[in-house]
Amino acid sequence: MEPPAAAELAELERVQTLILHRISNIERSLLPHQNSVTRNASSDITSVYGEDDTDTEARLSAIINSNGVNDFAFKRVPSDYYDCPLEERRDVLSAASVDHLCKSIVLVNTQAPSNVIDCSDRNNSKYYVVVVQYTARFNAETVKNYLYALNDGKIAKKKFNMRLAPEETSIQLTGFEHNAVTCIGMKTDIPVILDEAIAKLNPDFFWLGGGEVDLKLGIRTSEFIKIAKPLIFSCSGTC
Repeated sequence: MEPPAAAELAELERVQTLILHRISNIERSLLPHQNSVTRNASSDITSVYGEDDTDTEARLSAIINSNGVNDFAFKRVPSDYYDCPLEERRDVLSAASVDHLCKSIVLVNTQAPSNVIDCSDRNNSKYYVVVVQYTARFNAETVKNYLYALNDGKIAKKKFNMRLAPEETSIQLTGFEHNAVTCIGMKTDIPVILDEAIAKLNPDFFWLGGGEVDLKLGIRTSEFIKIAKPLIFSCSGTC
């Protein structure tokens, strides 16, 4: 456990990182490890990106800021966050409602043509990242129908079969572990799908994974769309 002075310094540097994104590379070398969970997550990211002493919050903040986005926030959550009901998670993040709590999941098209092996074609990608609310039920069939229509019927509908990607595949593609996946700063430029219900939230500020299990990212919807440039359509139903 860090002595009080060191803990205060870590918190000060964290706040400065949020304000001064453009010097995050300097701050990254000064920031101490937060805790065992952060260290493990940082090690995972480091192994993927080949960076030393990576600080996820600083790295993602720099990416967001470089896109001209200012209305966002990171927040650390307790280690038992995912053991709590949605109402408690809402309160931890001071989110507007449980509907403002979202997650990012990686999908794989298991029936993609043999020549579709990567994410180079946004309209017909092997993989997609879908952002949905925790209060909604993801519907893979609607994604299948949307992609079929997006390709003007030139690809047989049977060639679309969207399923949850294996966890090891998700980590390899995004650089983020389970419950930490976010659409910002992924290792691979995977096309993003945003459920239309999130785009209609009021207020338009939602929360999703922040690159580490205990780190969450809150961002204004319009700003998220500016960065992620997602396909937006209805791909869920009420739980």
